[in-house]
Parts: sequence; structure tokens; C-alpha cells
Amino acid sequence: MSPINLGLEGKRALVTGAAVGIGRGIAVWLARAGCDVVLADKDAAALEGACGDVEAEGVKARGVTVDLRVEENATTLIETTIEALGGMDVAVNNVGSLAGAQPAPFVDQDGDSMRDVVEQNLFVTAWCCRAEANAMISAASGGVIVNVSSGETTRPALDLAAYGAAKAAINHLTETMAAELGPHGIRVLAVAPGTTLTPSVSAALNEDYVARLVESIPLRRMSEPDDLARLVVALASDLGRGVTGQLVLSDNGAHLSRNRPSR
Repeated sequence: MSPINLGLEGKRALVTGAAVGIGRGIAVWLARAGCDVVLADKDAAALEGACGDVEAEGVKARGVTVDLRVEENATTLIETTIEALGGMDVAVNNVGSLAGAQPAPFVDQDGDSMRDVVEQNLFVTAWCCRAEANAMISAASGGVIVNVSSGETTRPALDLAAYGAAKAAINHLTETMAAELGPHGIRVLAVAPGTTLTPSVSAALNEDYVARLVESIPLRRMSEPDDLARLVVALASDLGRGVTGQLVLSDNGAHLSRNRPSR
């Protein structure tokens, strides 16, 4: 029996927010599947190390330092990606954060913080998606766009109302794009991790909370960057060729929990 061919060998991929954590994991796993990868991030120092990890898999890597909060930079990034790799078959939009906002009840959140959260999640993703879609339509060779959402969209996002709402909007954007771009052979998906112990998340959560959170998760483990990375590879590959317009979770069953601990 022949081994399964994922169909990603020689494909060209873009990953935003790729310098650390989940984005870095996605870039490395796409490389392991045979993709050449452009890694985009605003952290130039960390980006250099991430490119080294990708190149270690025997593929081509190009790092692009960019601030995607500037709308025009999304189009420039896509042009740079196509120039560097000769095209773009897979695009993963991973930029997103709390934008420095501290978790707080909705009634205590100020307008500026909410605006920043929505911009750094919904707007940045939308600007990248638009540029990626236009490039794929022009190339007339199909493609896959994957948006990183959040498990917070599957339940009330307590103390994270603006973040949850922005990520939920990305889910809806994904559905609309999938319907509009399907005739061009372009699949669009959203993926969501569980709470992932990246360096920044680990620094923000105390050990007691993490222990109680693990007890509330059906598989009794926290998510790791590799978990979502493996899912992205599967969905972007020929294994996922019939999947589009969906939110797919890799959260160890956390969305099933009804006793998520308070902070």
C-alpha cells in the first residue's frame, strides 16, 4: 500500500503572526508537509529564528517584518509572498490578540480598548483575506485560506467580550468568503485552538487556574501549538478537499465543558 500523499509538496504558503507560538508551529508543520513558506510578523528578531526552524525542514523560507494593522501592508505582503515563492496556494491568517486589553466585565471595557481588539483581530484578518482572495482569483489556480479563530466563540466569552465578538465575526466572514470564493476553487476555513500555553499565555495564568482548567477539559490536557498546526495541515491538504466554510476546533473538547473555572 502506498503512503498517503497530502498533496502539499511544492506548494507555496503564507503564515501571518508566524514568529512565535501557534503561528510558528503552523509554519513548521506546513514545511514538514513540503510547503515553501513566507512567515510574516512584526517581531523581526523572533521571525529570524522561526525562519530557521522552517528551513531546517528542507524547504524555502522567507521572513517579512510587517505591521498588518496598516491596511495597505496586507496587499504589499501578498505581493511580496508571490514574488518570493512564485505564487501562493495556502494562506493562514493567525494575527490576533487582546491588543493589550486586560480581561474585564463588558460593562467596564472602554471604547478605545474595544476598538483596538476588533481592529487587531477582525480588521487585520479581513484585510489579509481580501488581498489573498484577489491574488488567488487572479492566478485562477484555486487555493486554501485558513483563519485562526478562537474557542471563545463557542461559549460566552466572559471578561473577553470584544475579543470573542471579533473572533465570532471572523467565523461569519469565513462562511461568506467560502460561499463567494468556492466557484473559483478556493476553500476558506476557520480553525480554533483551546487555551494554548504559549509564553505570553503562560505568563498571564497562575498554576492554580491552569490546574483547574485542565480538570474542566474532557481530554484533561491543555492545547499545544502543534495541535492546531497539525489540523491546519490536514485541512489545507488533499485530505480536506471537501471541507469549506467550517469552524473546526482543536481544543481537546474544551467547548464541551460546562464548568470552566473562573479566573
